[in-house]
Amino acid sequence: MHVVKTIEHSDKDRFYAELADQLSGLLSGERDAIANASNLSALVFDLVPSLNWAGFYFLKGGDELVLGPFQGKVACVRIPVGKGVCGGAVAQARTLLVPDVHAFPGHIACDAASRSELVVPLVRDGRVLGVIDLDSPLPGRFDEDDQVGFERLAEIYLAASDI
Repeated sequence: MHVVKTIEHSDKDRFYAELADQLSGLLSGERDAIANASNLSALVFDLVPSLNWAGFYFLKGGDELVLGPFQGKVACVRIPVGKGVCGGAVAQARTLLVPDVHAFPGHIACDAASRSELVVPLVRDGRVLGVIDLDSPLPGRFDEDDQVGFERLAEIYLAASDI
């Protein structure tokens, strides 16, 4: 059984290094992509402050994201590639950090309480497989340190999972 350890939040570099270590331990020995996505979502939702949603969308059929494991309120089930922050991250094959979702053209409001969003694409061999999506009720919640930290968590997830 994996025991989640509380991590001090004041030093973001250290926070994300410790979070990455915990995630590596949590996913060790398990290759199932859904099980690993479920545990990553739970770990992040438990330890990362000021989130109201943390989870996955997986690319299906090349043109649509479908809801995967998550923590938070009920969510949009299907998102077309190119629509909203998640679909935009897939279309551009890059992380999107949005300080104010209300200022993002075409934002899809699954939870009206969300004010900022960070979406990290899951890319293997140049192909986008899905995204890790994080929402916060705080405007400007995410910064470049969060982006780098979550891009590292995405790498760990991909390396540990048969996806």
